[in-house]
Amino acid sequence: MKRILTMAVVMGLASVAQAATVDQIRLTPGEITAKEAVGAGAGTSGVAGIHTTVLLGDPAKPGLYTIRLSIPANTTIQAHTHRDNRSAIVMSGTWYFGYGSVAKDAATKPLPPGSFYTEPGGVAHFALTRAEPVVVYITGFGPTDTVYLNAANDPRDKWRNHDRHSQPFPVLTRTVVGQRKWII
Repeated sequence: MKRILTMAVVMGLASVAQAATVDQIRLTPGEITAKEAVGAGAGTSGVAGIHTTVLLGDPAKPGLYTIRLSIPANTTIQAHTHRDNRSAIVMSGTWYFGYGSVAKDAATKPLPPGSFYTEPGGVAHFALTRAEPVVVYITGFGPTDTVYLNAANDPRDKWRNHDRHSQPFPVLTRTVVGQRKWII
């Protein structure tokens, strides 16, 4: 009986989630490029140089979201997980993507434009670019997060112990659910 009740609750929650409304959005590539891109945000790696554009929803809040990641050439994102199940499409460049607890070049699969992949919730994965930049669209159901398997690999903590007085200009170090923390 408990099992049936649990399944009924889960199914009810799933139908409520599916019933959430989604705004009508139509964006051309030029309109997407014109949208504000930020550095680290909910569900992103925090690696310097990666730009995130939110296309739909808010990855920090409950509900469907889609983000566009622009990753520069010669970038490595170390092994990490997300709490939500995500799917993605490679839009440009070749994305070297792998699953596992340590980022290993040999464990990646080259994904050219038009490729599809998943990031199952709680499953460690990593990625890298080589000589060309990459654009990836990722869709999930928030709120999302990013947890590095090795905390020392988390680039968002790079400035945690940095001497703020030696920094000549403000640097964005972390985005926390709609709040940006600056070192000045």
